[in-house]
Amino acid sequence: MSVPSARMIITDLPVRQLSLTDLPAIVMLAGDRGWSPEENKWRLIFAVSEVYGVDDPAGGLAGTVVLTRYGSGLATVGMMLVASCHGRQGLGRRLMRHVLEAADGAVVYLTATEEGRPLYEQLRFQAVDTSTTYIGIFAASQPDGAAQRVASASPRPVTAARLRALSELDVDVFGADRRRVLAELVTFADRFVECGDPVSGYAAAWVNGDIAMVGPLVASDLATATILITSLANGRTGPMRLDVTGRHSDLARWAVAHGLSARGATTLMVHGGSLPGDRARLFGPVSVAIG
Repeated sequence: MSVPSARMIITDLPVRQLSLTDLPAIVMLAGDRGWSPEENKWRLIFAVSEVYGVDDPAGGLAGTVVLTRYGSGLATVGMMLVASCHGRQGLGRRLMRHVLEAADGAVVYLTATEEGRPLYEQLRFQAVDTSTTYIGIFAASQPDGAAQRVASASPRPVTAARLRALSELDVDVFGADRRRVLAELVTFADRFVECGDPVSGYAAAWVNGDIAMVGPLVASDLATATILITSLANGRTGPMRLDVTGRHSDLARWAVAHGLSARGATTLMVHGGSLPGDRARLFGPVSVAIG
């Protein structure tokens, strides 16, 4: 078979919506590209998002992509994976066009690696910020007194009964309805806390492999954000992860001062309009995959 015909076949194969039964094939595809399995994260994704893929005629999956809808006006794209044997054959573009069409005119955003950014630029995504991942063992005994402020602020667990109040605030901050994700986190997250009366912030930590992922992180200011993170970190011995946008460089400096280090940077990109909401209070996403 010639190279041109092989390319035509892989890009002409149908895109289908995947389910949890496809998780073993997704894990194999991730391993092919050097990604960790992240099975727990994929379970969260399947609970709140739409996962699309193309079957490889040789077995397994040739590629995947995730679309997460927040109402009709906003959506995120993540977890774009193309098997190494099908790289640079147009499959990534095919999957992106599929989810952009499925988004049906909504503003769509994603975080792009340097490798993926040229494709997104060709599809008219615009760079609006950066996002840097910080990972490490949280050092609570720092001179800024965050641990002491936690006690006085009294972060408390988020319950299902509190979701309505949190969702109303979240719409102002995030700019779209993500009640479905917040409701899922009540049972999925390892910890989900709020603070203030009225509520001034909330955050969750959920386990992905051996790492506690912090997100979402919504706060009225930096001090509130650090109170919430410190509360989530109390008693943990394993690594934590924060994803911090460039606009929140003050939080990035605080994270480094508390034992976390930068592990990689991506670019926040938007298609079809501007990001809604009060992003000054959005200190961290649920994950870069789903916003």
